[in-house]
Amino acid sequence: MTSSSEFLWYIPNDVKAGHRGDAATENHNSLETLTGQARALEEHGWKGALIGTGWGRPDTFTIAAALAARTTTFEPLIAVRPGYWRPANFASAAATLDQLTGGRVRVNVVSGQDDLGAYGDDEGDQAQRYVRTKEFMRLIRLLWTEEDVTFNGQHFHVTGSTVAPRLDVRGDRRHPKIYFGGASEAAERVSATEADVQLFWGEPLDGVRERIERLKTLSKGLDRDLAPLEFGLRITTLVRDTREQAWSDAEARVAAMAEGRSGNWSDHKAGAVGQQRLLDLHKRGDVLDDNLYTAPGKFGGGGAGTTWLVGSAEDVAGSLGKYQDLGISHFILSDTPYLQEIKRQGDWLLPLLR
Repeated sequence: MTSSSEFLWYIPNDVKAGHRGDAATENHNSLETLTGQARALEEHGWKGALIGTGWGRPDTFTIAAALAARTTTFEPLIAVRPGYWRPANFASAAATLDQLTGGRVRVNVVSGQDDLGAYGDDEGDQAQRYVRTKEFMRLIRLLWTEEDVTFNGQHFHVTGSTVAPRLDVRGDRRHPKIYFGGASEAAERVSATEADVQLFWGEPLDGVRERIERLKTLSKGLDRDLAPLEFGLRITTLVRDTREQAWSDAEARVAAMAEGRSGNWSDHKAGAVGQQRLLDLHKRGDVLDDNLYTAPGKFGGGGAGTTWLVGSAEDVAGSLGKYQDLGISHFILSDTPYLQEIKRQGDWLLPLLR
């Protein structure tokens, strides 16, 4: 790994207990529990955490602000949806939190399906959805970096808009880093022009290599006017003392998933291109590359829970190093129980990655 690689965790932010096999306790999503996770991340070497979003979950920005107020270095990667937020409102809220925390805000723009009608959104077909997402990302960046902004798009517009407070420039950081995912052609065109970081789920190395090359080519062809696109990996990492113990635990967990005894896993709506790519991987084999376990996808594993890197700390570090060799520099890892694994992987895995 290089010194520029960054390692974040995941905070699910779910009202339902037992997320992906986590401890099903009554206070699983209390401020005290979530603060305990955020502080453990600080203490065990993590940069911060992606905070899950979606209608039916507690508001992600509120959770991020509360955790940032109770920590000193924890950086929330705040997942937001263009139809849930208006761009100027979000740009102002994020700028405020960024100033209050001394530059700790990161943003993950999500354009996948959600319960839109529940909060009065209507985004049309896929083409319209990604046009809107592109405008959202372009406009919040303009509002963070320029004053007296006038913007007239198909979906959003502002006139003479200046966000307050103004963001402080911190080295080469002019604004919160914008992460984005998506595997469809429309999504990749948005990422190639507007994102700072393209996030991949846990695909095999050959698939990630292919997508990185395609996105770099797209960035050139679409005349990207930003710094070069960076790349990130969001994946489950199941780490144990030994390779044998890790695989024994992984197989037992999949068996429990098959019997419906392993908590809430299916928290991503079906139909997305990237999700379907993951669900199809098990057709190539239960284990791909060295230790990418695809069997969870047979039994409802969603998103980053669909494929897992399994093994000892050395095994998993070696696999992550191969992704880094492809150009991945942002890693968002997780496993359950969340608090236990924050500590275990922070102490065992992270030292091997630095």
